[in-house]
Amino acid sequence: MSNAAVSPTQVLEQLNWRYATKQFDPTQKISDADWHALEQSLVLTPSSFGLQPWKFYVVRNAEMREKLVEASWGQRQVVDASHLIVLAIRQDVSGNDVDEYLKRMADVQGVPVEKLEKFGNVVKGFLETPPYPLDKNAWSTRQVYIALGFLMYTAAMLGIDTCPMEGFVPAKYDELLGLTDTGYSTVVVCPVGYRSAEDKYIGQPKVRYSTERVVEYID
Repeated sequence: MSNAAVSPTQVLEQLNWRYATKQFDPTQKISDADWHALEQSLVLTPSSFGLQPWKFYVVRNAEMREKLVEASWGQRQVVDASHLIVLAIRQDVSGNDVDEYLKRMADVQGVPVEKLEKFGNVVKGFLETPPYPLDKNAWSTRQVYIALGFLMYTAAMLGIDTCPMEGFVPAKYDELLGLTDTGYSTVVVCPVGYRSAEDKYIGQPKVRYSTERVVEYID
């Protein structure tokens, strides 16, 4: 039984419609209802163990966004887009973060936190003595990119444009946004809004390898 809310055709139409928008229309703003859906796409993003080693900063201050242009290699998307989202990792995730998550889980699911101790020990064991060489910050970064994907997909389904950006100076972002001593650090940025009619990339065909090249079935 399918729970599909949209058809496969609609999904593919929107995925073909989206592109990394280089020039946003600063006069067009995302509605409150659409923004709520985008915001919740970040909140509802899955993560390894459900640990959610991240925080998402929505920069609304216009002066701050202007300051971020220089740290963004001069890219004006950070100013012109309706919303600017800075996706950051929780640095050096530890057992304390696991304990915080277990308390939240116990509260939401209505169970004693003691019943979650075994699960918590599994997660702590993974972080403290991983089964393979583990850079915890790189691991957290991979989780954040799942959130970026959820955000971009949700935006595409709503007819909203995005531009995922790694072309910026993370340390400068952290400095300007006051993140340096918070335990969080910027890893990727995503302006969200509506494309300008003057964006030269509108309508350009997508350049993708064939399905046969990038998808292989192992029977």
